[in-house]
Amino acid sequence: MVRKEMGGGGGRLAAEYQGLEVKVPTFFRCPISLDVMRSPVSLCTGVTYDRASIQRWIDSGNTTCPATMLPLPSTDLVPNLTLRRLIALWASTAAPPSSSSSPVAASAVGPTPAAAAAELLRRVGAPGVDPCPALRKLAAFLSDDDVDEFDKNALARAGGAAETVASVLRRRGKGGDDGDDDAGGVEAVEAAVRVLAVLATSDCIEEENRRRVAAVLAAGGAAPSVAASLARVMRSGSGLEARVDAARLVESLLRDGAGAATPGVRAALAESEELVAELIRLVGPADGKGSLDARAVDAGLSCLAAIVAGTRRARAEMVRLGAVPAAVRVLATDQRGVGGSHSHAQALRVLEAAVGSAEGRAAVCEVAEAAIPAVVSRMMRCGGMGGAEAAVSVLWAVCHRYRDRRAVEAAAASKGGLTKLLLLMQSGCSPAARQMASELLKMFKVNAKSCLAGYDSKTTHIMPF
Repeated sequence: MVRKEMGGGGGRLAAEYQGLEVKVPTFFRCPISLDVMRSPVSLCTGVTYDRASIQRWIDSGNTTCPATMLPLPSTDLVPNLTLRRLIALWASTAAPPSSSSSPVAASAVGPTPAAAAAELLRRVGAPGVDPCPALRKLAAFLSDDDVDEFDKNALARAGGAAETVASVLRRRGKGGDDGDDDAGGVEAVEAAVRVLAVLATSDCIEEENRRRVAAVLAAGGAAPSVAASLARVMRSGSGLEARVDAARLVESLLRDGAGAATPGVRAALAESEELVAELIRLVGPADGKGSLDARAVDAGLSCLAAIVAGTRRARAEMVRLGAVPAAVRVLATDQRGVGGSHSHAQALRVLEAAVGSAEGRAAVCEVAEAAIPAVVSRMMRCGGMGGAEAAVSVLWAVCHRYRDRRAVEAAAASKGGLTKLLLLMQSGCSPAARQMASELLKMFKVNAKSCLAGYDSKTTHIMPF
């Protein structure tokens, strides 16, 4: 930008620069960089900064507001969409009419992100052109924290955006139905899945735009080909990240029950044997050492829990494909970073659905020595009351209803089972859960060891003397 200082004395511009003068409103400038803000965001103090500048300030370990020096109780950055629109409007009208060829005002905020993204979309839909480079750039655009949410949603709202990317998924995905996965086809489908996964699951994308992705994938009876394409990426993708992206997209379609995704789409995903098998494989070991990946486990279990919650017909098939051992492995693992409250709660819900069938109860009892102690250990420790009630349902189904000897013995010998059941009954659980817990109490051995050491509440007891 040409500033007034360049003109010499008196603060006036030289004659050759008179037509290029652009007066920038003070409140359009970032207090840190003093440049026009590209992505204005506000701190809890009410001061607005450019996202890149304030993020560098926070990442450097600072805990105060740069302008006011007040301490920051929260470092959340809230997009200032009003100011963003004002800057965009100013940038489009600030250049003098006589110098239309000079991009001074436009350069103040850089090239319009929405226009660049629209050009990428045009390349994706162009016939005879490899869509992979453009799709990768679109994914990077949507995942970049420095890109304003307003621009991301403008792209998502653009006519034909989701349709263009989804067409790659449907068109290229058909090539892998016979099991012969050519590298070019998988690469294109993988790139399209990445873009759609960000659009469908990112917190910065508005709910209406997320639902648009589901509507596009559900249109025209394309559900079977979509399921085949997603399974293809999970089977032959370039790495774990691609498989996780596919699982995230599957979960968004399965959970869009009130939106545009029709029951036919959810049924096609849930009844795809290949897709379910790949989701179970995603929950399994990620390398030859047998270690689990936290992101993969969470994504896979979320999908499996959504499938069993939506349809009963898929439960027997999931059991046959090995969902029970996979869920038990997650519950029993102590690997750092794997599991967590959410993943353990999802694993319990998968087991709860599985024991609703005879095949599922038999599968749990086959691994009772590992499954029952794992379920007892996670009771009252994950998923709140819902997770605790799911654990009780699993125990009740195999120990009381099915009355399997292996399960009963494993439950009776489990550390802390009695105490946790008593605690559940006093914690405001549902009447059905309380009834199941009372019936399970008879299965446990009542002794001093189980009563005293059963549940570690982390409470410090202070004697009065």
